[in-house]
Formats: sequence, structure tokens, C-alpha cells
Amino acid sequence: MRRQPVLVYDGDCAFCTSAVRFAERWLRPRCAATPWQFADLAQLGVSRRRAEHEVLWVTPTGAVHGGAQAVAKLLLSADRGWPVVGALLTLPPLRWAAQGVYRLIARNRHRMPGGTAACALPSPPTAGKPT
Repeated sequence: MRRQPVLVYDGDCAFCTSAVRFAERWLRPRCAATPWQFADLAQLGVSRRRAEHEVLWVTPTGAVHGGAQAVAKLLLSADRGWPVVGALLTLPPLRWAAQGVYRLIARNRHRMPGGTAACALPSPPTAGKPT
């Protein structure tokens, strides 16, 4: 069993990588951060599709939190006053607002500072649709 949580992020996205590096340097969360492209997703209990879709926080017991709640968990594990911010992000209505902001940023991460075309989320499957 792992001893610390794992933050799984998109290593091909420059914005995501920069955000994780910032968090590691300034927030000092107690977790291991790894790009999903290099993670053993099966061992973490995470599908590739989910890892492509959002940042994930996987606890040592195997609970998986995604999107804004993964960010909240990261903040809860950080130094200084960040755990207070993380705790607030777990409470409605801030939780709902945080998820909306997270989705907005995730959809536009290729437009964010440091973002590139490689940061764009994969297109949804078009099964059954004419091309």
C-alpha cells in the first residue's frame, strides 16, 4: 500500500505541468505528483479516460477525487494556510463554484499561460456519427 496520496495530472500539458510545479514549490503538498502518461493507472484504480479528462487525487486507500476536489485535497495537504482554502472548496456552494471554474479552465487550458495545442482535452468519441 502507498504511504502518501498521488496527484495524477496531464504531463503533455504545459499549463498542467507548470501548475503542479508551482504547487510543489510554493504549497508543498504531501503527495507524489506524476503525469498519467507515466503512472500505473491500473494499480491506482484509475481509467486512462478519466486521467485524460481531469486531475486526480488518489488516496493511499484507493479513493479517487477528480477535478476541483482533487485540487481541494491537494490544498488540504499543503503547508501554511492552504488547508483552510482546501476545506472551504469542499463545502457547498463553494464546491459547486470550484467545479465550474475547474471545468472552465480545463476546457481552455490550451489558451492559458504556458498552454499549447497539446493541452487541449481529447474530443469526445463520435461513435455512430457520420464523419
